[in-house]
Amino acid sequence: MVVRHTSFRYCLDPTVEQRTVLSRHVGAARFAFNQCLHAVKTALTARRIDRSVRVPWSGFDLINDFNRWKKSERAGRVFAVDTKGTATVTVTGLRWRDQVCQQVFEEAGVDCGRALAAWAEARGGTLNGRRVGFPRFKKKATDVQSFRLRNKRSHNGRCLIRVGDNDRPRSVTLPRIGTVTVHDDTRRLRRMLSSGAAKILFATISQKGGRWWITLNVEASDLDGRHRHQPRDTADSSGWVGVDRGLSAFLVAATSDGAEVARVSDPPKPLVGGMRKQRRLAKSVARKLRGSNNRRKAAARLGRHHACVANIRRHFLHEVTTGLVKIHDRLVLEDLNIAGMLCNRRLARAISDAGWAEFGRMVTYKQNWRGGTVVLADRWFPSSQICSRCGIRNTELTLADRNFVCGCGHRLDRDRNAAVNLAAWGEQRHHDFSQAREPEARAPMINVRRREGAGPHARVGETGPDEAETDTQHESRTSEKDGASLPRL
Repeated sequence: MVVRHTSFRYCLDPTVEQRTVLSRHVGAARFAFNQCLHAVKTALTARRIDRSVRVPWSGFDLINDFNRWKKSERAGRVFAVDTKGTATVTVTGLRWRDQVCQQVFEEAGVDCGRALAAWAEARGGTLNGRRVGFPRFKKKATDVQSFRLRNKRSHNGRCLIRVGDNDRPRSVTLPRIGTVTVHDDTRRLRRMLSSGAAKILFATISQKGGRWWITLNVEASDLDGRHRHQPRDTADSSGWVGVDRGLSAFLVAATSDGAEVARVSDPPKPLVGGMRKQRRLAKSVARKLRGSNNRRKAAARLGRHHACVANIRRHFLHEVTTGLVKIHDRLVLEDLNIAGMLCNRRLARAISDAGWAEFGRMVTYKQNWRGGTVVLADRWFPSSQICSRCGIRNTELTLADRNFVCGCGHRLDRDRNAAVNLAAWGEQRHHDFSQAREPEARAPMINVRRREGAGPHARVGETGPDEAETDTQHESRTSEKDGASLPRL
């Protein structure tokens, strides 16, 4: 059975006692990550002198190393003095380790192993995307406060993470935490779980904007045939719709014959609309004494404002992308250099407020779910400068020109003309596009941020002894190639 990985994000409404327990788990995850990273750095320093020292590198090794450390004398000991003055040392290990779920420690070790693997890949030049540095210690004030739990089965066969348990539809049950009230409606997820169409893999609990959130990473069955697009013949070149993204009009979609099928000209622009309030809150933070409670409260108010802005933008993008992929099965988008556009100080705020990159990501995975096709036009394809009627290019077109005027007498809205050219580009190159669906494990999500559970998380067994040995061998080869035993930290 074909499956897809998605995520459901809900706002929690915990009690005062549950907030304390959640904060304790967040602190335990941060502590375990820092301890694992400290063990790696200590081993790297010792290996500079003795090459036989083994560095715990993979998640499997880090979990085992932390489990040994938390029960050792280094983690905690108690001195007991009797009436005769004799001191007795009792090894207790990490005394508070039984107050939190042990999965928190394991997942923190897995996260540290992933960070180290990403750094090794970036150093070797095999990592896609931006170059990443060596992992740093997490801080309570600056890093995201979160922890992750796996959905294992208990001794009686029940799942540890359950939604709508004990006749409480708006609730989620977590191990060692209990049943926590959910502020949002969970009907859709409960139906999928009860029918066997979905299975919860992970739960990520985080705190942002003064609220607690839970992100459930779900392995769900593919969409029903009624919600999927009908497959097309590879020889069929029709049905392509070009989508032009802009600032004056957020979205303009048109076919190759010039018919406009969609236009979104009134985006909410939450960042611009809330800029006055954001400046006032930022000034309030700057006027408070560093380290004071008033500064912490002012920073929390500013964080809630930023979270509200992000939620408005995300809700708008979900509405637009869902309506677009429901109707059209073949879409052509521009391959925009958004990172380069953000260097323009006059347009950076408007481009960030539009969320072009998030729009493209949402359209891609939602279209994959429905069996449609999304292609990116060549980045250097001048869709706005080409006449959609005669094909002549007008290189003198500027951003101030909102209408495209050609010497052949053709006159059309600039964004609509670009959308028509994108649709024609798709029709001309439809033979080059594979109709096979892309793997959905890396992108698909539902109303959730990418770092909170996009795609399937690797289980702890993924970083097993075999992969740990592979990582060690790779590190050894890299060190010998560079001519140095270890990087300088």
